[in-house]
Amino acid sequence: MRPPSSNRPRQASSPRSRRQAITEWRRIDLTELEKAREIRGRAVGDVLPRVLQGLNLERKQAESQILEIWTQSLDPIITAHAQPTGLVKGTLFIAVDSNVWLDELNRYRRREILERLQHVLGRQVVQRISFRLG
Repeated sequence: MRPPSSNRPRQASSPRSRRQAITEWRRIDLTELEKAREIRGRAVGDVLPRVLQGLNLERKQAESQILEIWTQSLDPIITAHAQPTGLVKGTLFIAVDSNVWLDELNRYRRREILERLQHVLGRQVVQRISFRLG
């Protein structure tokens, strides 16, 4: 006969039976809580591109530069009578100082202004232009 198991190597218990034994010993099941507290670390290089993409930094930078681009890209006569006031969901709102200029920009210059802004900022940033008296 063999002596007691003191010299035998211990068999590795399965994680499930180990958890079960701990649960019985504690008299409470904390498995879900322990899973929630586990640190699931990831490399910054894996996470950062998705975070930056979600922030739309390129788009926000373009939006913040609209006024500067407006004065540099367009005819100074136009910029003297019309100024951008806001950008909402791809629509650039422009305040025009008189009815005459409002009519001029709506009828004859809308396409030219839109194409220039889209060329500099991108088609996703400025999709439409809305001229308003003000």
